[in-house]
Amino acid sequence: MSESNTETMSLESYLEQGGKLSSPENAFPRYRAEIMRLMASFIDSELAGSAGFADSVNAGPGIKERIAASRITLEKLDHAERVLVLMGQFGANTERYFNHHPWTERLPRESDIGTSRHGQDMRLNVFHYPVEGWTDAVVMNVLMGKAVSLQLGEYLKVSYEPLAAAFREILPRERRHAELGVEGLRKILESDNATEAVKSSLAYWHPRVAASFGSASSSRFELLQRFGLRHTPNEKLHLQWEEQISALLAELNLSS
Repeated sequence: MSESNTETMSLESYLEQGGKLSSPENAFPRYRAEIMRLMASFIDSELAGSAGFADSVNAGPGIKERIAASRITLEKLDHAERVLVLMGQFGANTERYFNHHPWTERLPRESDIGTSRHGQDMRLNVFHYPVEGWTDAVVMNVLMGKAVSLQLGEYLKVSYEPLAAAFREILPRERRHAELGVEGLRKILESDNATEAVKSSLAYWHPRVAASFGSASSSRFELLQRFGLRHTPNEKLHLQWEEQISALLAELNLSS
């Protein structure tokens, strides 16, 4: 075995035992590829989420709702930029990353792509579907906001310490986005005849957000766990999300 292979195996063992990396120079090629993939998925999802939600700002029924929607749109861009800076340290061209890409592009409403990869970027599939109106935007934000909070909670333990530090700053703001969504949903439900529209939107978004947790039988989880990039299986995160959503819908009298 060559000296470089010995060093790689030693570093893998270090990561498997909970070790942390603090610089791109310490990353071996396979780890570099996986951390870049993780960062790209987060950045692309934040960019596509912000672009899709921006159209909902003017649909807000009042100034508070429009401010909340603007805040979510702005902060998602800020989160993407924070992680893009780290991705640049791994060699990504940050100047060209934002440009010439249709972040607002969406599939037809009736599409269902499940967990299959779609398009040229790394966004979660849920951000390929179009938002239609204020109620739809709020419902999507509630469901996805709670999913993002769980997924970011998982990433707080990621083995690349600068990225874990960035996620520690981002998580409270994403949790606030979810809270703003719940506040918006409560207000919508105060209106007459709003319940059926909310239930219809929930029926549309629930399976699409659920798919964002990925396959229960992910073959890559073991590798990512060995690198310290994942710790909790997809199905366990998904179950936690279903429990949170079920409790919320029961509280709002929206259970089927």
